[in-house]
This record gives sequence, structure tokens and C-alpha cells, in this order.
Amino acid sequence: MLRERFPEFCSSPSPPTEGRDEVKMEESVSLEMDNHVLLDKEDGCYDNTEAAFSDDEEEINNKGNKKREFRFHPIKEAIIEEPADITPYVDQLDDTMKEKVLQLQKGSDTETHCEVMQEIVDLILEEDFDSEQMSTLASCLAELFKGHFRGDVLPDEITEESLEESVCKPVCLVFRNLCQMQEDNSGFSVLLEMLAELYQKQPKIGYHLLYYLKASKAAMGKMSLYESFAQATALGDLHTCLMMDMKACQEDDIRLLCYLTPSIYTEFPDETLRSAELLNMIVAVIDSTQLQELMCHVMIGNLVMFRKDSVLNILIQSLDWETFEQYSTWQLFLAHSIPLETIIPILQHLKYKEHPEALSCLLLQLRREKPSGEMVKMVLSRPCHPEDQFTTSILRHWAAKHDDVLGEHIKALLIKNNNLPRKRQSLRSSSSKLAQLTLEQILEHMDNLRLNLSNTKNSCETHTPCVIIVSILIKTFLALLISEAISVSTCSSNLLFICTPTPGGRGLQTQSSQEEEERIICGGFGQRLRAPQPTRSHLP
Repeated sequence: MLRERFPEFCSSPSPPTEGRDEVKMEESVSLEMDNHVLLDKEDGCYDNTEAAFSDDEEEINNKGNKKREFRFHPIKEAIIEEPADITPYVDQLDDTMKEKVLQLQKGSDTETHCEVMQEIVDLILEEDFDSEQMSTLASCLAELFKGHFRGDVLPDEITEESLEESVCKPVCLVFRNLCQMQEDNSGFSVLLEMLAELYQKQPKIGYHLLYYLKASKAAMGKMSLYESFAQATALGDLHTCLMMDMKACQEDDIRLLCYLTPSIYTEFPDETLRSAELLNMIVAVIDSTQLQELMCHVMIGNLVMFRKDSVLNILIQSLDWETFEQYSTWQLFLAHSIPLETIIPILQHLKYKEHPEALSCLLLQLRREKPSGEMVKMVLSRPCHPEDQFTTSILRHWAAKHDDVLGEHIKALLIKNNNLPRKRQSLRSSSSKLAQLTLEQILEHMDNLRLNLSNTKNSCETHTPCVIIVSILIKTFLALLISEAISVSTCSSNLLFICTPTPGGRGLQTQSSQEEEERIICGGFGQRLRAPQPTRSHLP
């Protein structure tokens, strides 16, 4: 093999002669030229211009030679249409039905297929039709129509004409006959049985029925027919059947999935509005354009994807999804007009390292809201951590925009938590419940806020009132402790360190800030926050 492919390297040596040397020189030159041409062809994907000196660049450019740009395209596998083989089934049919099925197999155009299919439906609806051959007939139809279930169902340009044209298929004749019948008609159950048999052979028939019920004018207002179909199948359950069909649609045609979403949520609210599974099917495959279209449907009123009684549970389940899926879910939620207080308890489930998507969306939404008592409570219930700036950032924003309201809510929480009986909880019981708001948490968050405001540039000009408000709240708590004669042992040393202003320490105040504090207290703000005069013995 080597001698055949590389004879010039394997030939036996011969005595050098002048004539042979010339021949070898010519062969070597021609060989080099051939190799050069081959290399040029192989390197053409990078540059098809020949090597040239710099002096020849202008001449090459004048010739108009341009580099070829190569782009890689995915190799599309050609779908080879194999002829439908119904031999194992057709002989089991009676002669009349067998003749129609063979005509359906031989037909070449859609119109002929539709005519023959209508004749088959008429035979099924006859009283003497043998129902035992229903499964065999379904196998024949599934094999003959397998080409109809390939490719995209939804037309590229959605118009009334294109939608009607897309449902002009032989299998859609069964759907049309069902839509024209009354449910109490004997033929209605027979056709449903035939569809159920066909569904076992070809599961895609489910979302094709959903598409027909939405796209066809003949099926207007007949979406409830799908529920009858689901109950007639072997699954026998609307929710299970709907989830399976939407999953099959998601895998085959994402555009069709988005097209069906508004009608599915509208017609089957009990099965969809509580389903995190269906929502995840949608947000897992849509792109930004399709997300924006769904948001527009929500804001127009054509689509409702969340309900007050179930939205919190769905958002909690979405915390384990991918980043884009979570952002899409929050965008769809914010497109609805559901009060933020409905889902604010989710804050107790969010950890700053594990759930940044939900925290960032909530932070942007909370800054637009006026703080309520429940909002402030949930924000303060978050554990204090040096790297978690969520609570400090939103409290700082509220302190700048709604200082009076924020102060009243925090004062109420201080008084309420101070009056609660202190019970020692075992680690086992506390680990199974969500974190409870404690006095230590409130004061630590408030002190973090005070430090953040004090360390910010221009804080003495812009945020001085906020710093004073925080200081007043802390001193109010100290007054409450004294008024209730609480033992010092009930407060940890860390808590007392936070609360107690010390020179040069965390509670240091300038003379101007102290004067401003006295002015605010005398002006009435402190009257609202000051605790009542102590009635019991003071602490030593």
C-alpha cells in the first residue's frame, strides 16, 4: 500500500545519471507545484488569496479579490417519508371499512383524503358498526396520518385564512364532527371512543385537538369538548391529560405552546392557576420576545396566570428553577395587579446566596410601595448577616421616603415583641418553623441602618433626620425596658451594646445631632415614640 501511494519514497536507489537527474528535478518541481495547489485548496476556508509580497498588495486589491466568509450551519437530517404499512391491520377490518382505508392510503391530495375520511366517519356512526374493530381502525389511521403530525402546526403568519387552512386536514374532520354534535347524541360517545383509541397510538392528537378548538371558527365556544375527550381517554383525568398534552406541545412546537397558553388558562382555571408544573413548562422554553407577548396578554386582560390564593405557593416552588425561568416568572407576576402583601411572606424562605433572583425582584418592587406593618415585619424578620444588604437597603429607602410611617411600624413591633412572653424553644421545634421576629433582630437591623446612614457621604445633610429617628427608636426601646422593669439578664450583652450610646463607640452622636434630636422630640415626633413614664422601680 505504501509503495502504491508513495512510490517516490519507496523506489530502489539507482546510479545517478545526468538524464535521470533532470527527470527527477522536473518530477520534484511538478510534485511541489501539485502539493502547493492542494494546500491552497485545503486552506481555502481561511484565505483563497495566493501568497504575495507587500509590493503586490495594491495589484491584488485592484483585481477585486475578496476573502470568502464561511459560516457553519447545522446539518439538517432529511426526513425520509416511508410508505405507510397498514398490512398487519387492514385485513382485520370488514370489507366496507377496508375499502375506504385502502382508498385513503392511495389518495394523493388533501381534498381526496378529507372526502374519504368523512365517509369513514359516517361508517363509524352507523348503528351496525362493530366497535371491536375500533382499535384496529385507529392503528390504520395513526399510520396513514403520521405525516400530519410532523413539523409546525401554527402558520408563520397568523391570519383568519391561514388558521382555517391549517385545520383542513383529514384528522380534523373527526374534531369537526364532534363539534357539530350534541353531547347526548349516541354518535358523540362513539367518536370520542375512536379519538381515545387514536390517542393511545398517537399522543400528539391531544394538543392538535386543543389547537383546532382555538383556531377553527366551527369550534368557537367548544373548548369544553377537550374535557370530555380527556375523560374518555385511558387517563380519565383532565389535569393529567392536559399536562401531558402541553408537555408534548412544548417539545414539538414552542410557538404553538405560547399560542395556546391564553385559552388554556382561561378555559381551565382550576387546572392551570394552581399548577407550577405548567408554568415551568412555559418559562423553561420561551425567549424574551415570547415573554413580552405573554406579559402584554396579561396586561390587556386576555390572560390570567396567577391567583391570590395560589400565587405564593407557586413562587416558592419556582425558587429551584433556572435563573431565566425565575426572572420570567417574576415578570409575569408583576404584570398582574396582585397586591405585594400577598406574597411578602416569601421573604422568610429567601436566602441571600441561594435566591438572588427573587430577592432582586422583590427589592425593586418594595421600593415602589409605601411600607405597611406586615411588610416591615417580614423585612425585619430576615436574619442579620454582614453580606446580606437586603433589609438595610429597603429600610434606608423607606426611611428617606416614608420616615413617619416606618417609625410608627417599628415602634409598634418593638412594643408588641416586648410584651410577648419569652419562652425557651427547643432546637428541634425551632428548626421546623420559620424564623420568628425577635427584639434582637429588630435592634440589630436598626443599628445596621444607622451605621449605613452615618457612613454615607453627605449623610449629615441628607439623612440626618433618618439617623435621629433610628436613634430615637432605640432609646424608646430602652425606656420601655425601664418602664416594664425588665431584668437586665433578659437582654444579651450584645443587645445592650447596640442600644447603649457610648462615647467613641457605635452610639456616638455629635452635638448638632443631639440638638436636632431634642428639637424633634419637643416638636411632637418624640411624643409619639416616647414610652409612658415608669410606674415600677427603676433598674439600679
